[in-house]
Amino acid sequence: MKVFSVSGLHHTGKTTTVIQLMNELRQRGYTVQSIKDIHSDKFTMEKVESNSWKHWKASNNIVIARGLNETYQIWHKRLTLNEMLKHLDADYVIVEGMKKAAIPKIFCAKSKSQLDEYVDDTVFSISGVYANDNNKYRNLPVLDATKDIIQLTDLVERKVFEVLPLAKPECCSECGFSCYAMVGKILTEEKSRDDCKTDRNLEVEVRFNHELINIVPYVQSTIKDVIKALTKNLKGYSKGDRIDITINELE
Repeated sequence: MKVFSVSGLHHTGKTTTVIQLMNELRQRGYTVQSIKDIHSDKFTMEKVESNSWKHWKASNNIVIARGLNETYQIWHKRLTLNEMLKHLDADYVIVEGMKKAAIPKIFCAKSKSQLDEYVDDTVFSISGVYANDNNKYRNLPVLDATKDIIQLTDLVERKVFEVLPLAKPECCSECGFSCYAMVGKILTEEKSRDDCKTDRNLEVEVRFNHELINIVPYVQSTIKDVIKALTKNLKGYSKGDRIDITINELE
């Protein structure tokens, strides 16, 4: 799944850019889903003392609320990007917001000063209000999503790659970089997506109900060493062979 964001400050054209990109990507035959990151303490899909709110208070867990035309799954906590992506399935996911996420970005701004403050190596294009009256910023293409959507979508197809594992730097950095820094390296072609050590050329694969779980290299090595130590004296063991272990939980 390829994931990128359209980020920037308030009222800089983010939503317009997202909608234009979603429409054009769909025109090209891709499936597209989105995440809207909302920075407001007042935002809620829930109402205190509503029936679904009472369900949550009683269960202290996730609640699904189904109406005649809509269904909502309500978590009473802030999910991480990784947690949200697990519930999506599309060729492209566009995130509106999340300036600090370790994903490629199109940055929307009103002025050069905003760009100077926020643009870094994870940004591969500029759009939004700034693109109305400007056609360049540093070495980045400046494209108006209402006029240059073909070129902007072409750029998305060239630049955006399969989402990185988004591992915590203190848990991984086996490639030598944090996921955030790695995004910049891939965009500038100093590195490739295959240089990630967490979900490429795995020595150990762990699946829960057939779903592959990302495990940082240190943990992969630990699991490998433990399994080899436990199985090397078993009949049939041969150094270098593949070892498959399945645990069926019956309780």
